[in-house]
Amino acid sequence: MENKFVELKELLERNNQEEILKIIDKVENNDKLLEEIESVDFELINKLYKNRQKEKIIDLNTIKPISYVDKKSLSKEEEEKYTNIGDEIIKQGKLAVVTMAGGQGSRLGHEGPKGTFQVEVDKKKSIFEILCERMKEVYEKYKVYVPWYIMTSKQNSDETVEFFEKNNYFGYPKSEIFFFPQGELPVLNEEGKLMIDKEGNLNQAADGHGGVFISLRKNKMIEDMKKRNIKWMFIGPVDNILVKPIDSIFIGLCEDKNVMAGGKSIVKAYPEERVGVFCTKEGKPTVIEYTEISDEMCNETNENGELVYSEAHILCNMFKVDAIDEISKDKLPYHSAYKKIEYMDENGDIVKPQSPNAYKFEAFLFDAFELLKNMAVYRVKREEEFAPIKNAEGNDSPETAVKLYKDFYNIK
Repeated sequence: MENKFVELKELLERNNQEEILKIIDKVENNDKLLEEIESVDFELINKLYKNRQKEKIIDLNTIKPISYVDKKSLSKEEEEKYTNIGDEIIKQGKLAVVTMAGGQGSRLGHEGPKGTFQVEVDKKKSIFEILCERMKEVYEKYKVYVPWYIMTSKQNSDETVEFFEKNNYFGYPKSEIFFFPQGELPVLNEEGKLMIDKEGNLNQAADGHGGVFISLRKNKMIEDMKKRNIKWMFIGPVDNILVKPIDSIFIGLCEDKNVMAGGKSIVKAYPEERVGVFCTKEGKPTVIEYTEISDEMCNETNENGELVYSEAHILCNMFKVDAIDEISKDKLPYHSAYKKIEYMDENGDIVKPQSPNAYKFEAFLFDAFELLKNMAVYRVKREEEFAPIKNAEGNDSPETAVKLYKDFYNIK
């Protein structure tokens, strides 16, 4: 053990991280902490810290509007064609659903995984139960159980699994639900140093929804899908209670267009809405963040008076399994976020900062689009498919989401 500590000390000194040694002694039973530090990719985090404030410069001259298919403009023949194609893929067992559920419900005042948060719809239900109802509807229609892969996090994995077990998997076969953890990256303070959390562990944060690809590979979920001859997977968030994880028209559209991926969009509510929008960059599909687009482009309209850049990305995407297999071989670029992070100081005291004090690093799922040859964008109606629960009150809150849900399902 002493030799191991000496080796770790040398590793920390080589990477200018020796300050954390002052705190290690304050942590009881620090074997786990030592293992966590030993597994850190110092080359990566040093690079991330060095590049943390470099702005992503986008040549707006390379940005063009993206073509899309509007659900409301489909002819009866087109809708029937896409539905039939999608139905066959479902019946043949060639579809999987991935739900990204690594987040906690702390912003909602809820202790526990966000998926366990309850809302009052036709009755009180957790978000997980609402999502599972959509999965069960597919079995009722097609007599096929679609495999459901649920990405958890280190923080909520055990609690999520226990929640499903306690609720008997909401009537879905246990054999068709698979849990896998999201990756994490160390949080760094303003000086680029590692931090210890209040539990005495290395302070780490989930690596963003773009980490889903590597997590699928690392945990052999892609391998499992290939064994099942799955061709398409839907990847969506846990916090949208109107999400349609299995949509025959969307599946059929992507298959018919022979694309590598598809993304659902909704029309921006107003030019300045803080959402990423689909577009092309140098001819490749991408999503440009609201912070990266000029005011002129944000307000640009076409001959019909519609916004040119209006296709808001709602994180509901179809991917070919083969595309995910390729994407997951390399890490997507990481983006830094300056946050308030609790930590243990060298006296063993827990510090709760009043202002941002540390950097966390995340990958964004939509950065994968630029790696694809092509993709389809499918415009749907906001009131039919987008009822996110992100804030305790106001926009995108339980109150607004429940209203959208009740209006859609005509619940009084």
